[in-house]
Amino acid sequence: MIKKLVCAGLLLLSLSSSWAQQNKMNLFIWSEYIDPEIVKSFEQKFDCKVTIDLYEDEDSMLAKIQGGGSSLYDVVVPPDQQIKTLVKLKLIAPLRHENLPNLKNLEDRFRTLPYDAGNKYTVAYQWGTVGLYVRKPKDKPLDETWGLIFDPAKQIGPFLLMDTSRDLIGSALKYKGFSLNSTDKPQLKSARELLLEVKKRSLGFENGVGAKNKVLAKTAAAAVVYNGDAVRGMKEDPETVYFVPKEGGVIWVDNLAVLSKAPHRDMAEKFINYLLEPEVGAKLAAFSQYASPNKAAKSLISPEDLKNPAIYPPAEILPKLEYIEEVGSKSRLYDEIWTQIKAK
Repeated sequence: MIKKLVCAGLLLLSLSSSWAQQNKMNLFIWSEYIDPEIVKSFEQKFDCKVTIDLYEDEDSMLAKIQGGGSSLYDVVVPPDQQIKTLVKLKLIAPLRHENLPNLKNLEDRFRTLPYDAGNKYTVAYQWGTVGLYVRKPKDKPLDETWGLIFDPAKQIGPFLLMDTSRDLIGSALKYKGFSLNSTDKPQLKSARELLLEVKKRSLGFENGVGAKNKVLAKTAAAAVVYNGDAVRGMKEDPETVYFVPKEGGVIWVDNLAVLSKAPHRDMAEKFINYLLEPEVGAKLAAFSQYASPNKAAKSLISPEDLKNPAIYPPAEILPKLEYIEEVGSKSRLYDEIWTQIKAK
C-alpha cells in the first residue's frame, strides 16, 4: 500500500511539474505596451502564468534575443523594420495559422505588409507614427514642422531626440525633403550634418515614456516620440500636443512573433489569437492609445479615439508617411552616421 501511495504521489508530482512547464508563457515587450488586465484575463481563461520582461529600445531587444532569448521567450513584439533580419537570423518561427483563426479579424492591409506578406511570421499588434510631442507656445500659433527642433530660429525651448537611429535619421531626411529610406550619400551627409548640429542644442537622447514624462514635467518643451506615448501625455496635460510634422515622417507597425526556440509555442499562439479577439483588441487600443490593426475591434473603440488625429493620422498626412525599409548593404551608411552622431 505504501509503495502504491508513493508511486501515486510521484505520478501526481510528475504531472504537476509537466503542467507547470506547459502552462506558462514568457512575453518580451516594450514597457507600458500591454494592459495588465488583458494579461490577467488570458491567464484566467487558459489557466496559465505569463511572465513579462521589458525593453526600451529595439537594439537591446535584438541583442538579448541573439544572446539566448530565442529559447527563453515565447512571444516578442518587434518593429516592422526588424522582421526580415529576425527571419534571416532564424530567430522567429513560422506561425501555424490553424492555431490562429482570429487572423480573419485583421484589416486587409495588415495581411499584405511588404516585410511579411500573408502573415507567415508575424501578426500586426499596434501601429502608429513618429512625430513631435510639444508644450503649446503661449505667445504664438504652433507651426507643425520638424523645424521646431531642426531650425534654431523656430526652436520653442529645450528638446529631446529619439534614441533610435532610423527613426531620427529618417526624420532629418524628411525635413530636408528626402525619403527616409534614402541611400544617396549626399542626402545622408546632409542629414548627418544637421543632426550633429541639432545634438549640440538638445537635452540629449531619450525614448518613449521617459521623453513624455520630461515634457510633462516641463524639463523639455518638445520631444521626438512615438504617438501613443504622446497621446497618453496629452490626457494628463491638455497644454501639450502631438503631431506628425507637415514634412512627413515614419509610419510603423509593431508585430507579434513567436521565437524560434519558444519553450511554450502552443501557449504563445493561443496568446496571439487571444489578442486578436475584438473585445481584447479594443481594450488594448484604449490602454496603449495606438491605432489598432484589428478591423473587428473598431466598432468597440471609442469614437473619440477613432477621430483623434494623433492616433489615426488624417488623410492629408498619410501620403507623406513612409515605412522604414531594409536597405541591405547600404545599412552600413546609417550605422556609420549613427556612430558619428552618438560619439560626438
